Formats: sequence, structure tokens, C-alpha cells
Amino acid sequence: MSAAHTTLDDFAALGLVRLLESPLPQYEVPGSLLPLLRALAESRERPAELQLARARMLERTVRLLQSCRAITETDSIEAREKLLGMPRTLRFPNPRAAADWLRVRQPALLAAARSAVADGELDTLARRLMSQLVRAMVAHFGTQASAPELYGIHRLVLDVAERRNLPREQAAALLNLADLDTRTGRTTEALARYRAALDAGREANDPYATGRAMESVGGAHQELGDYDRAADWYGRALAQRLARDERVDAARLYGRIATAHTYAGRYGEALRNWRSAVAGHRKNGDVAAQARALSELARVQEYAGRPEESLRTCQEAVEWARRADDVRLQAALQLRLADTLEHLGDPAAAKLHRGAAERMLGEELLESDSGAEQAPNACEIRSASSKD
Repeated sequence: MSAAHTTLDDFAALGLVRLLESPLPQYEVPGSLLPLLRALAESRERPAELQLARARMLERTVRLLQSCRAITETDSIEAREKLLGMPRTLRFPNPRAAADWLRVRQPALLAAARSAVADGELDTLARRLMSQLVRAMVAHFGTQASAPELYGIHRLVLDVAERRNLPREQAAALLNLADLDTRTGRTTEALARYRAALDAGREANDPYATGRAMESVGGAHQELGDYDRAADWYGRALAQRLARDERVDAARLYGRIATAHTYAGRYGEALRNWRSAVAGHRKNGDVAAQARALSELARVQEYAGRPEESLRTCQEAVEWARRADDVRLQAALQLRLADTLEHLGDPAAAKLHRGAAERMLGEELLESDSGAEQAPNACEIRSASSKD
């Protein structure tokens, strides 16, 4: 590495490359030299050797991105072992150094992805590069902060998938693009992409993609205020989950169907589906999800003008929330109990439940403050262990 830096510095002194202003050493070939260098390479090197050199550079970049992402997985033994198996020159000393490298190198990495896709001869490596770049950016910066760059990468993935006729990859890219459309308020565009992803998923015979696409089509219709279509698409997704015995997803989808019916004012259908959701979560042993579903069931019972039933359901939900140790849900349910008791003409009991909710939230805030004070030490411990 030191020899390479020395050579690059010599090139910079001769004007063959420019040293960029950057926290990390970066060099750029002047645009005026690019045609000359390209012609020289083509005249001196065989095409296969040039392609092999490009492939090696891309492979090294892929491995750097793998290392960049893996160092964020401080609690994963498998990730630590994978890192230790990499050459020292491909490893980062800590997560901050990896994030700094990714931030500085991001424009060059995006350019490398665009160039690899445009080349068309190294599509497999290009797909690996884009996959690792997405995972590294999400790990370090989050989906929301990286949305503009991720959008461009997923478009490139879609281009390669369409060129190579890879319907499974098409479906994945379309789902990712549609998710980004949804997050930025472009729901109509998202709906079109979810429908296209469904077609690609069916062509690939990919049950995950088709189920995910159907549910997302329902979500887009719900966001657009078309609750009938939303419930219909959720129902299609539910039928597939039930056929595949995917009970956790099925229980969740009962809740989404119930929500669509609630928005449409069809409280009878909403109640029926929330009861199915409660039963599903109970069978799955998911106490927290069961408590939340009971909470929503109580809400709809109140909307439907059944305050006594709502009160009983709410009390049951409080008990399950207590077992799940979900303080926020317990507090929300105490407030709902207070509202229901007021409607039933018992303001004294309502006041007691409001007081209980305030105490719960106050205690949780105190615990959150204490956890925030301890967080830096916890991070230091995790960072230290990642170096071992």
C-alpha cells in the first residue's frame, strides 16, 4: 500500500493524476487524459486482460463493502468471524472509520456501479456490487437518509434484471423502488410498481415476492383512500399466507383487513377480522401482538357503539400488555379505559385510570433517560469487542 501511495504521489507531481481535497487519499485522472489512456490500454492490452482487471477491481470493491457493512454487526459472531477471515487491508478499525470511508467514497462507488451496468459484460459482479452498496448504506446511514442514492441503485438493478430477463430480481428491484416511492409520498407511482412487481413475482414463481406485492398493493390502495380494493388485496395476500401455513403473516394480515374495513365504516367485518387476528396471535404465542390486536378490537367495539364490550376487551388487553411488559401499550389502554368509563358515566373510575397511565408514562420516561446516559458506555463496550 505504501508503494502504491508513493507511485500515485509521483504521478500527481507529474500532472498525470490530481490529488482531491478529501479526508481520505483520493486521486482523479484529468479528463483530458482519459481518451489517451483508453487508447493506450486498448493498443497495449488484450480485451480479456482489461476485462479481468476491471473484474478484480470490482471484486475488491465488493469485499470492501462487505467489510464496511459487517463491522456494524457487532453482536453477530458470524460477522466477526467473516471479518477476521478477510485480509487486513480490507478491514476497518471501527464502525466510524467504515462510515467515514463510505461517505467519502460514495460518489466513486455510485459511479463504479453505473459504469459496471453500462459495460454489460460483468453483470453478475455489478449486481453483487449494488447489493453490497445498498446494504452498507442502509447499515451506516439508514434508508431514509440514503433514499435518493438508493433509488438510483435500484433503478440500475432493474436495468440489469430486465436486460438479463431475471424476473425474481425484477420483482425485488420494483418492490424496493415502490417502497421508496411510498416513503416520499408518490403513492400512485408506488402502486404501479407494486403491480409490476406482482407480475414479475408470478413469472418467477416467487411466493415471497407475490405475497409481499399483493399486501403492498393493498397498502397503496388504503393510502389512496380506496378501502374496498385495499381489503380485497389484503384478502388475496391472506389466502396465499394461509395456503402456505405462514401463520404469523396471516395473523398480521387479518389486522390489516380489519383496519381497511374500519376506515370504510364496516365495523362488523372489522370486528370479525380483529377477532381472527387475536386468535392467530394467541396460537402463535405472540403475547405483545395479541395485546395490540385486543386493543384495536376494543377501539372498533367503541366505534360500533358497544362500550360495555369495549370495556371488557380493554381490560383483557391490559392484562396481556402487562404480561408482554409493554408499558406504552398499557398506558394507552388505561387512557382508553378512562374514555370508555366516562361514556358509561363513571368519571371517578376514569380519573383513576388516567392517573395510572400518567404514572406509567412518567416511569418509562425516567427509564429512557437513564438508558440514554448509559448508551455511550454500551457503545464503547460493543466497539471494543468488535476489535477482538
